Amino acid sequence: MGAVIVITSGKGGTGKTTITGGAAAALSRVGRHVLCIDMDIGLRNLDITLGLHDRALLDFTDVALGRVPLDRAVVAHPDLPGLYLLTSPMQLPENIRPETVQAMLRKASERFDYVLIDSPAGLGSGFRLACCGADRAIVVSTSDASSLRDAQRTVEELAYLRQIHLVMNRIQPKLLRQLRTTIDDAMDAAGLPLIGVVPEDQHVILSANQGKPLLPRTRPGAADACRNIALRLEGRQVPIMRIR
Repeated sequence: MGAVIVITSGKGGTGKTTITGGAAAALSRVGRHVLCIDMDIGLRNLDITLGLHDRALLDFTDVALGRVPLDRAVVAHPDLPGLYLLTSPMQLPENIRPETVQAMLRKASERFDYVLIDSPAGLGSGFRLACCGADRAIVVSTSDASSLRDAQRTVEELAYLRQIHLVMNRIQPKLLRQLRTTIDDAMDAAGLPLIGVVPEDQHVILSANQGKPLLPRTRPGAADACRNIALRLEGRQVPIMRIR
């Protein structure tokens, strides 16, 4: 059985979609079969992050409600073998239930090594639906106080999961120095073990606008940080990136 991991955050703008796409692409590059499911209903952007804009015609509710089989609904990435996308509907059907989503995720975990779920921000019904079938979670936060407080609240909602990790995203060293804070302070505030530190990186926006997934570059950036997250999910010992 593969791992079903929800990537979530307490507020919008933390970059959870970037982390989902970057980690998924990195896992596929080490030979894993990865399914990304966009559950940000009405505000889906994972297709853009993965460079699969407008390729997905069927969504996860088509599979959950038994209208089409999983193999027909997923979209294979043309350049990254082993990477697939199942997108989100613009509106949620009234007859979708947590138990139908859970059943879909169980089937997906039988086929894929990893199922990564891009959750909507906040703690509403969309968040609960995205988390209902996960066995692990990654909470994405930035270093500002409001984001960390929202991350704490998210952790409280996910306390039933056996494993929750923190990703600190969009880190700017100069700003951290000005605020006299450290990554350790952020970890203490959120109360989570750290699985990755991702720097602010202009290539995130450039790659999305070009319709391409993040690729590692000569100078360490967000793509390299996502690769490190993927390796840690694999159980490998990888040092936390030092951001200068």
